[in-house]
Amino acid sequence: MKTMKNIILSFLLLSFLGSHNFLYAQETSVSLKVASYNLRLDTKVDSLNSWEYRKAKVNDLVRYHEFDLIGTQEGFKHQLDDMCYMNSYEYVGGGRDDGKDAGEHSAIIYDTERFRLIESGDFWLSETPDVPGKGWDATCCNRICSWAKFEEKNSGEQFYFFNVHFDHQGQVARKESGKLMVEKIKEIAGNAPVIATGDFNSRPDSDQIKRMSKLLYDTYHISIKPPYGPSGTFTRRFENPITQHRIDYIFVSDHFRVLDYAHLTDNDGVYYPSDHLPVVSNIVLK
Repeated sequence: MKTMKNIILSFLLLSFLGSHNFLYAQETSVSLKVASYNLRLDTKVDSLNSWEYRKAKVNDLVRYHEFDLIGTQEGFKHQLDDMCYMNSYEYVGGGRDDGKDAGEHSAIIYDTERFRLIESGDFWLSETPDVPGKGWDATCCNRICSWAKFEEKNSGEQFYFFNVHFDHQGQVARKESGKLMVEKIKEIAGNAPVIATGDFNSRPDSDQIKRMSKLLYDTYHISIKPPYGPSGTFTRRFENPITQHRIDYIFVSDHFRVLDYAHLTDNDGVYYPSDHLPVVSNIVLK
C-alpha cells in the first residue's frame, strides 16, 4: 500500500515538474509582434489623405496593436520621426537617395525598451549594391534594403531583421532583387534567426517570391491560426482599399514558430491610414 502511494506521489511530482518546465519554457521563449507596413509617402497629391492628416491614424493603429518591430516602406525621415515620437520607438535605415536622410526609407522601427541594436546596414537593389543607384530595368528610383541585428534584452537572444521595397515597374529589377536578397541574407546573417519584411510589389507566384520562399518561410503559409482579414494588401486607394493583390510580406527562418497572421483593416469608418494594409504576425523564437 505504501509502495502504491509512493508511486502515485512520484507520478504527481513528475507531472508537476513537467508542467512547470513547459510553462517555464513558454514564459522564457521570445515572442515578437512583427509588422510590415507601407506608410505611403507624404505627397500633397493626396490632398486630405496626405501625411499631415494621416499620421495620427497611423500612430493610433501602431500604438493600439503594440507592434514590437515594424518594417516600413516609403516613409520620409519626417514621417519616421513622427512615428518614433510615441512610446519608446526608434528607427534604423538610411534614405534610398544617399544612404542617410534623403529620399524614401525602408526603415525598421523597433521598441528600444525590448531590443538592443547591435549593428545595421543598407544595400541597394542594383548591380552595385554598395552605392545608391537604380538597378537593371528600374526607371523610377533607387531601391534600398535596410537590415539590423538586434538583441532581445530579457533573454539575450539575437536575430537579424531585413526590410525592403522592390521596384514597381521593372520586371527584371524585381526578379534580380529577389536573387540579391537571398544572397545578402545568407552573406550577412549566415545561419542566425532571420525576419524579412517588405513591399515586394510581387505576387506569391512570381519568381522572386518563390526564390525568397526557398530560403525563408512566408508566414502566411505557416501560421498556426488561419490568416485573418482580406486576401490582398494594396489597391492605391485610401477609401475601402480591399483587394485580392498580396504584395506585402513577412518571411521568417525556421528558428521561428508563427502563431498567427493578419492583414489589418483598421479605419475611421471611411478612410484608411495608408493605401496598403499593415501585415502583422505574432511569432516565437524557438
